[in-house]
Amino acid sequence: ILDEPTTGLDPNQLVEIRNLIKEIGQAKTVMLSTHIMQEVELLCNRVIIINNGKIVTDSSTKVLTELLDDRVFIVEFDKTTTASQLKKLEGIRLAEDQGDGRKWQLTALKEHDIRNTVFKYAVSQEMVVLELRQKDQKLENVFQKLTQKHEA
Repeated sequence: ILDEPTTGLDPNQLVEIRNLIKEIGQAKTVMLSTHIMQEVELLCNRVIIINNGKIVTDSSTKVLTELLDDRVFIVEFDKTTTASQLKKLEGIRLAEDQGDGRKWQLTALKEHDIRNTVFKYAVSQEMVVLELRQKDQKLENVFQKLTQKHEA
């Protein structure tokens, strides 16, 4: 049982302790208590989230990240476009400019795979899609959703 095993470590020590935990975890069960969700994502295959002394979930990290209602995509075009144009596309609820009007973070409900829609839009606007990928949802977002829901 490890309680906050990486707190206060320098970057080299951090890598060493992570590797050690992974190595031990191949043969033994390692229980990790931490509030650092990126540690959980890197080290754990099963997560138990406790809120106010009660277990709110006990599942794999993959299943937990699928609980989120939204899918987030990063898209970059060779030309600029606007949030209002992108939000008109089917399935897109939010379009956030990542700096220059060419790179965007698009949020869609999880049942919408907007990739085909984005490609069709690009063709209709005589643009080239330079990048299009789905962004991994973070366990931190799941933790917030589950613990805030149970506090209400």
